[in-house]
Amino acid sequence: MSVTKEQIMLTLNLDETDDVSLIPAYIKTAEIYIKNAVGDADGFFETENVKDLYDTAVIALASAYYTYRVALADTMAYPIDLTLNSIIGQLRGLYAVYCEETLNG
Repeated sequence: MSVTKEQIMLTLNLDETDDVSLIPAYIKTAEIYIKNAVGDADGFFETENVKDLYDTAVIALASAYYTYRVALADTMAYPIDLTLNSIIGQLRGLYAVYCEETLNG
């Protein structure tokens, strides 16, 4: 896990007195979500031009999970995270190039 609990706490301006025990699970869930949304070829997320984008997406999604951690109901609506959607789009493009280069040598 390259994104840490401390990074999420800094992003959200939290301290240890806040309810932060769920953050590691939110980070793991965000990592899984992004990998499922993009694809997960061996080594892709560790490449130099991908790592920072991936970490930023994980921070954005884990932070949203922490911020909007209430139960969903029919009347509730949550804003779409345009930053996350933009980064996932970029990662999908980079993933397609990575897979093509991997297959074609």
